[in-house]
Amino acid sequence: MQQQTVVTAPYGAWPSPVDAALVASHDGHPEYVGTVGEEVWWTAPRPGEGGRRALIRRRTDGAEVPVLAPPWNVRSKVMGYGGMPWAAVDRVRSGPLVVFVHFADQRLYMHEPDAPGGGAPRPLTPLSAVGEGLRWADPVLHPERGEVWCVLEEFTGPGPTDVRRVIAAVPLDGSAAGDRAAVRELTDDRHRFVTGPRLSPDGRRAAWIVWDHPRMPWDGTEVMLADVAEDGSFGGARAVLGGPEESVAQIEWAEDGALLAATDRTGWWNLHRLEPHVLEPHRPEPHRPEPPAEAAGGREGALGGRPVELCPREEEFAGPLWKLGHRWFAPLTGGLIAVLHGRGAPVLGVLDPRTGELADVPGPWTEWEPALAVNGTRVVGVAASPYSGHEVVELDVCTGRSRVIGSAHADAVDPAYYPRPLARTFTGPDGREIHAQLYPPHHPGHTAPDGELPPYVIWAHGGPTGRAPLVLDLEIAYFTSRGIGVAEVNYGGSTGYGRAYRERLRERWGVVDVEDCAAVAGALADEGIADRARLAIRGGSAGGWTAAASLTATDLYACATVSYPILDLVSWAAGGTHDFESRYTESLVGPFAEVADRYRERSPLHRADRVGSPFVLLQGLDDTICPPEQCERFLEAVAGRGVPHAYLTFEGEGHGFRRADTMIRALEAELSLYIQTFGLIRSDVPTLELLKSAVPNSTGGAS
Repeated sequence: MQQQTVVTAPYGAWPSPVDAALVASHDGHPEYVGTVGEEVWWTAPRPGEGGRRALIRRRTDGAEVPVLAPPWNVRSKVMGYGGMPWAAVDRVRSGPLVVFVHFADQRLYMHEPDAPGGGAPRPLTPLSAVGEGLRWADPVLHPERGEVWCVLEEFTGPGPTDVRRVIAAVPLDGSAAGDRAAVRELTDDRHRFVTGPRLSPDGRRAAWIVWDHPRMPWDGTEVMLADVAEDGSFGGARAVLGGPEESVAQIEWAEDGALLAATDRTGWWNLHRLEPHVLEPHRPEPHRPEPPAEAAGGREGALGGRPVELCPREEEFAGPLWKLGHRWFAPLTGGLIAVLHGRGAPVLGVLDPRTGELADVPGPWTEWEPALAVNGTRVVGVAASPYSGHEVVELDVCTGRSRVIGSAHADAVDPAYYPRPLARTFTGPDGREIHAQLYPPHHPGHTAPDGELPPYVIWAHGGPTGRAPLVLDLEIAYFTSRGIGVAEVNYGGSTGYGRAYRERLRERWGVVDVEDCAAVAGALADEGIADRARLAIRGGSAGGWTAAASLTATDLYACATVSYPILDLVSWAAGGTHDFESRYTESLVGPFAEVADRYRERSPLHRADRVGSPFVLLQGLDDTICPPEQCERFLEAVAGRGVPHAYLTFEGEGHGFRRADTMIRALEAELSLYIQTFGLIRSDVPTLELLKSAVPNSTGGAS
């Protein structure tokens, strides 16, 4: 075999087959997996079809076919980020019955894909002209009752926080399609946020998770339990676990009637079990008041029993509940439990709750999504690795064998162009640990001249209560294969490393995240890994905040890419975002009434006079979470300072980009910024015009 000649060329000038169109076509991954009889179903991204989410079924013969043709888009808007948007059951004689949320109008629809003659999906829920209408998520089908139970998010006025949420029962006969009164509410709206119900094996009890402002679900939640009457109504609702400083992320029922819960009461999201007798209503003796939930012993004091920890470890068995229906564990037939666990990256294991023994699943996958589903002793999930994209994987617990059954990874280019990541731990201010992933420049046929150091881009993840996964990402390969390094920083506040690490950001957003990113960037330069003069930072959403805040806090970065960011905490706190995150800043920054000056001092908008490095600002015009108005005000504040910049807006895009044409334009604009700022030599992308005025443009061009 002839050996490939290695060409010497400057970093950033290497040719690459990983172009922006290829990256866009592979954006996103399978999500919301479920089993329907012997079939496996999931949602899948379609960037080339306007960014819709298709519902896919894998038939028993192995064929992957869409359940619904375009333009059906299976995606919920509940809480802004959505949640499980479908539920289905298999019927012996007539095939599957599926209920799903259609993104365009957020109505629930029913469909029978195998029915003779097909037929279009039929609406089950009405439209509402109030605010943003009615939204639905996390459905559970009860065909024997002729209903689907799910979360109802109902707007009561024009404002983003004029909203109530309950668990509701929607009739399957379509009688509620034009009649809101036909929707039966199973809970009241005393709690601001609710998850979908989980019904006990005997059908006598329902459990769900609730929380209220100003807490986020990773701060504190409670598990509610109610008795289910013959008519399907809920009675005797009571809290059985959780509290203001305990986050219960997921609950499921065991076969014997015990309730399983992933809670961080020990400082880590570990799996616990509430025995059936503990769940019985507790009635205090005469003249003796019920002990409060916050009494010594916590919520179990009111129950008369303590949750049993099944596998105590300083690892996470769950994560942040950004979307309703996330599933980190799933009980199997026979008593075993499929679990995702780990520090940083979650892997799949099978837990024996009787012994605490935990056996990990063999295979190349190093990262699993919170999308587990089970059927008997089969486990299905979505997994990836640094060298393979997300795939739908099935494990047979009886044999221990695992295999890819859907969305199988196929190398779009020679894998020799993929980056070779390194997990690193850096030291930040006060000696604190900072977790990060390095992706050095990598090319099979090119190397840089001796003595040259590469440019590096620091990637700040969104959330900020989130984490950057260590998986194959063609967007990273787009840069590394051209000779630009990437460092993903899981700054203090990230998930995957326990509650204490997560709470480093409490009241210190805009400080700890900025410092940690800068510490990693500085260390890369100090170690001779990166060129100190060619460092950049980029991020989207909360990562966009960190990128923009970094431009106002340090001169370390030569430029920044800022996508759909938070730029003004003051307007955010005054109702400038959606309900779910409307009081998020109370934990991240502090109560506005008490520390209003802090909100101004940390906001990039109010520190715009400190921005001196070029930047590109990317924004969807339909974004209700981080509205375009913040970007426009930021540009006005930068005006007249002579800072080179570009502002690109995209019609039809919300929070995060889903259309292929948008992703191509955004990625090429980012590369052009680096070409111009780092002095790179290449001409394979359109030149982004960097202007020194700041006139907001809302037509999709640069300003």
